[in-house]
Amino acid sequence: QKSMSSIALGLAQVRNRIQIISSELKISPPTLVAVSKLMPVSCILEAYNEGQRHMGENYVQEICEKAPQLPQDIKWHFIGHLQSNKAKNLLKAVPNLYMVESVDSSKCASALDKACDAIGRKEPLNVLVQVNTSAEEAKSGCEESEVIEVVEHVMKSCQRLRFAGLMTIGKMGDPNPEPYFRALASCRERTAKHFSFREQDLILSMGMSGDFEIAMRMGSTNVRVGSTIFGSRPPKEA
Repeated sequence: QKSMSSIALGLAQVRNRIQIISSELKISPPTLVAVSKLMPVSCILEAYNEGQRHMGENYVQEICEKAPQLPQDIKWHFIGHLQSNKAKNLLKAVPNLYMVESVDSSKCASALDKACDAIGRKEPLNVLVQVNTSAEEAKSGCEESEVIEVVEHVMKSCQRLRFAGLMTIGKMGDPNPEPYFRALASCRERTAKHFSFREQDLILSMGMSGDFEIAMRMGSTNVRVGSTIFGSRPPKEA
């Protein structure tokens, strides 16, 4: 793990790169989500003290343990695979859950909708539909051909959710993320057309520590950066 001041440094470097590319492309900067999985509360607090509010976590148990120990104005993004039976725990433990970026099926959306109802959540929960743009068996995310169907389900059958856009991870180990980013951008185009949305009103969440600059150039409006800010993660305990 990095020493404390180096988290501030990492964050400043990422923000600086985002600023430079945004002005070069003449776009508004994407939302920066600091991915704090496997990082202790003290590290998250350090980023918080540097003004970082959007934080991302991958594991239900972990976000449920950490969120209550941290300031309530953090906007938590859940970005990992979500099993339907854990939706209620997640919503209950994290009242300031801002967004679930990893809705990959109608079943998952319904579970979140029910959970919001069960805990009496007041404001709608933002959700992104996760798309498996690399068509890998092992990866979460719906197929590109299923996106419209899942979005439709969220909009018609999940009153407590707010469909906000699309997310993808890209292919592990492929040094060139462009085909996956391009695929997500065209999914957004099709989705916007189908539902008569303005394309720019839908979030494109793509790009991580190693490729967020490429993602920005390809239209990303939400980047998820972990190790560049927090340093390398300790191994996850089995």
